[in-house]
Formats: sequence, structure tokens, C-alpha cells
Amino acid sequence: MTPEDTTPPKPVDTEIPEGFTDLTGPAAFKAQTKHAQNAQEQSGDQNNNNAEAVAKLELALAESRDQLIRTMADMDNLRKRSIREREDAMKYSISGFARDLLDVADTFKRALDAIPQDLRSEERINPLIEGIQAMERVLLTCFEKNGIRKIEPLDESFNPNFHEVMFETPIPEKPTGTIIQIIEPGYLLHDRLLRPARVGVSKSETPSPHGVDTQA
Repeated sequence: MTPEDTTPPKPVDTEIPEGFTDLTGPAAFKAQTKHAQNAQEQSGDQNNNNAEAVAKLELALAESRDQLIRTMADMDNLRKRSIREREDAMKYSISGFARDLLDVADTFKRALDAIPQDLRSEERINPLIEGIQAMERVLLTCFEKNGIRKIEPLDESFNPNFHEVMFETPIPEKPTGTIIQIIEPGYLLHDRLLRPARVGVSKSETPSPHGVDTQA
């Protein structure tokens, strides 16, 4: 501008052309602030949604883990039960056959008991007695090898789980319920009863409410 030029400068035209948005005015600042607030709220909502989703996944994972543990425990119990049942089936599979053999053992005993005492000392009877005793020993050895045990509870207390009372008689010097005679021995297959021992027991001369329970 020369000294001679005294024309004042024209003011800058700040009018926003039609179709454009004012990005510098108060309205624009307010809009930007509102937009930022909305963005923060949306971000917070998204974070909350993510946290809820993670919590749900963790809960579902914990439930699945518990269910898996229970299922594995059930499967292990089933496996153990199957093994035990299979072992029991093998262990006790001879029960029926063993019961039949008890009659053979009883026959040997009855044969020996049938020989009168006054004849047992005779030389001609000895081979017969020894033969019967030898066969009885062989049978009992076979029993033992297969888990069959004889029950001969003389002088023991009566046990209804293993003994069957055939008679009772007063014996002053014996406690009530003491087995005083074995009529027929009992037998066990491992820990299972094949046959109870049939016995006679002592009883008190005066009935007592606390006497022996003879119910097998």
C-alpha cells in the first residue's frame, strides 16, 4: 500500500457458504463435545457387554469342567464296579458245584462215624478207615485250593450268620449260646457262606430276655 492509497481494507468475508458446516463456531464445539460423550458412552457400553460375555463364558466353562469331572468319576466307578463284578463272577462261579461236593464230604464223615468204636482197633477194619480218611483229606485239600473252608465252631459263641441251631440244652459250666456239639460242619466259599454249621448250643436253666438269638 502506497502513502497515497488511503482506501481502507475490505473486511474478510466469514459467511459460511450454503451447503457447508461451520466447524469453528460454538454450535460446532457443542456438537463435537456431544459426539465425544456419545462415543465414550458407547465405548463404556461395549466394555460392559464384553465383561458380561466373558463372565458368561467363564461360568459356562466352570460348569462344563464340573460336568466333565462328574462324568469321569462316574465312568471310573462304573469301570471299578465292572471289574469287581467280573472278579466276583469268576470267584464264586463254582458255588453250585461246591454245594454238591459238600454231600460227598458228608458221606465220608458219616461212613467213618458208622464204624463202631469196638471195631476200629481190628486190623481188618484199619485199611477201610484209612482209605476213607485219605479220600476225605484229598477232597478237603481240593476244597482249600478253591477257597472252600470248613466251619467247625466247637466251643465258640453262636453266630446266626454262620451257624444254625438244631437243639439247645442247659449246661451249667458253659455260657449261654456256647456251641457244645457240631452236628454238621459248615462251609465258606472265600467270604460267602455255602452252608451254615448245624450245631447244638448251651442255654441257661432259667429263661433270660438276653439269651442267645438262635434265628439264622
